[in-house]
Parts: sequence; C-alpha cells; structure tokens
Amino acid sequence: MSESRFPWSGFGIALAACAVLATLDIDLIYVGLFLAVWIGSLYLVAARPPEAKAAPSDGALTRDSMADLFEHSETPVVITERDRVIIANLSARKLLGSHIMAQDVRMALRQPEAIRLLERNAEGGAVVRGLARRTDIWRINRKTLPGDLAVIEFVNKTAEADISRAHTDFVANASHELRTPLASIIGYVETLQEDVENLDPKMAGKFLGTIQREARRLQDLVSDLMSLSRIEAEKHDLPEKVLDLNKLVERAASDAAAGERASLLDYEATGDFTVLGDQQQLEQLVRNLVDNAFKYGAQGEAVTVRLHPRGRNRVRLTVTDRGEGIAAEHVPHLTRRFYRTDPGRSRASGGTGLGLAIVKHIVERHRGRLDIESTVGEGTRVTVTLPIETKSEEV
Repeated sequence: MSESRFPWSGFGIALAACAVLATLDIDLIYVGLFLAVWIGSLYLVAARPPEAKAAPSDGALTRDSMADLFEHSETPVVITERDRVIIANLSARKLLGSHIMAQDVRMALRQPEAIRLLERNAEGGAVVRGLARRTDIWRINRKTLPGDLAVIEFVNKTAEADISRAHTDFVANASHELRTPLASIIGYVETLQEDVENLDPKMAGKFLGTIQREARRLQDLVSDLMSLSRIEAEKHDLPEKVLDLNKLVERAASDAAAGERASLLDYEATGDFTVLGDQQQLEQLVRNLVDNAFKYGAQGEAVTVRLHPRGRNRVRLTVTDRGEGIAAEHVPHLTRRFYRTDPGRSRASGGTGLGLAIVKHIVERHRGRLDIESTVGEGTRVTVTLPIETKSEEV
C-alpha cells in the first residue's frame, strides 16, 4: 500500500476520538481496541483496488463507449457478439435498416459471400453486390475482438467500380472509332498499290479523296480526344480571366458558320456580359454548338444564337436549329462520349461523337449549367447558363 493512498485524515480523526473517550474515564483497554478496529477498517478501505470501486456492471460502459465512438462515422459499422448485432452506427442503420439490432447478422445481410465470411468466424473480407441497391458493390471487412465480439465494416466500392467501367468503355469506344477510319485508309491504299500502272486516274482520284476524308476524320477525332483529356484535367481549376462574352460568342459563332453557312447565322445579344473564363475553351464550346446546329439542322435553315441575361447574376447562351429534332429517350444521353442517335449520319457529316461531351465538361469547369431541349420535327435548342463576373475590368 503506497503512503499517498493511506487516509491520514481518517487516522487523525480516530486519534481525536480516542482522546475524547479517555477523558470520559473509559478503560484504556477499550479505547485501544476501538483505535485498532478503526485503523484496521481504514487500512482495508485504502487497500481496495480503484477499479473495484467503480466496476461497470455487465460491460455496459464498454458498449456505450464503443457505440459513441462509431455512431457518426460515415462508414457503416456493426459490432456483434456471438454473431448477434449489439451495436450498429447511424450509417449502418441507414444501409441495413434499424431492425438489425439484436438480430443475427447473417440474417440481416442475406448475402452468400458475406455469410461464408461470418461462418468462418475469422478475420477477412468479402465483396458483395446488391446490399442496398441492385447495382451496389460493397466490401465487408471483419475483425475479431476478445469476448466473442467482432467489428464488421462496410466499404462502398460502387463509385470506384463505375469509374473503372467508364474507363474501360471509353478505351473500347475510342479504339473502335480510331480503327474505323484507319481500316478505310489502309484498304484504299492497298487497292491503289495492287495495280498502280493500269489504275484509272478518275478512280484513283476518288480513292485518294476517300483517304483524305478519313485521314481528316482521324485527325479530328485525335484532336477532340486531346481536348477532352485536357479539359478533364483542368476541371477543378476555376478560370480567373475576365472575358467579354459578347465579343467571344460572336467571333466563335462566325468562325463556325464561315463560308456558305455565314448568311444562315442569326446572332443577337441583349446586354453586355463579362465572365470569368478560359477563352480557348469557351470559344470551342460555342463552335461545337453552332457546328452541331448546322450539321443536324435542316439544310438552308437558319441557326439562331442568343445571348440574354438570366436573372441578375447569370447569362444564358442559347443555340437553336430547325431540323428533325431528337427523340426524348436520346436526350439524356447526348453528352456521353461517342453517343450518337444516328451513327451513319453522324460519321457522314464528320462528327466524332465527342462534341457535346466536351461542351459538358467546359460548362462544369465554368460552374455553369447545360440544358438540351428537342422536339421531333421542329428542332433542338441547347442552353448554357454561366455566372456573370461583376468586375469592371475586361481583358
């Protein structure tokens, strides 16, 4: 027993009590016995271990502490005792339902892979699908603890799998798009090489024209792929250059409508607008929209470009064509890479299938919004809404 833990104040009180007893003519033998009993009781109290004085009952304090520790974690966590759920944090209750409390965890999960992991009664992990929704992918990790306890953690792998699948699809689609013009070029070159001396000049000219067209298509595709990659790499960097949007839109729209289409461009701006933006990307956005409108609009019909205010702090750019329009089921997918409503017509007009995907990423980088409306038989209208920059300085 350490000196610091002995209750010296209690010992002093015992001595004082004995002194009082002695003044009352009580036999000193009884006074000595009284002092011995008092000091002995003080010694026993001091000798008790601290943990014995405040021992929790049935481990309630431990469970409460564990529940508080995990309650607000974003990762779903379940703690079991002999495979029965004793703790489930907020995220786990949202994922599996509040009814899992006190339930056998194997019944709560109902996943063969997870049940095999739990039945082994060992540490490890398992990947399960459809835990909350049919397309979800989760990794379940199990860690055993003393006292027949186990911690089960649920890690959502759905987004990671979606990104991996998107990359795989992109590579497959890009390879297909690149292979098509390459196959055409190689085929026509081989045909020309077979009988160079006797080849009709008119036929040779036709073949060379096809080779040139496919080579340019290949060049455009590579250029768009590089643009898309560059825009995605910069999508988290907010542009800082102040631009005169009126002049930029008018110049880019005129470039896209150069030549025979120039007379069909109908441009109008109601007000002066400045934005924080990347000049090259915004010009590419306008050119892509106007070029698409001419490609897929009715031949000889005007394409209208409007720049109007949208409330007090935003500006709205709309590009409208008067063509065949797009069926409603296709509209939500138009900004996907290589998505085409009519692949044959798109390739014949020189489209790469990346124009609207590039537009979408440019709009996102500029903290704007992209809307596409189309009516079959009437035409399509694409609207880009951007925040206005209030600075007076223009670049």
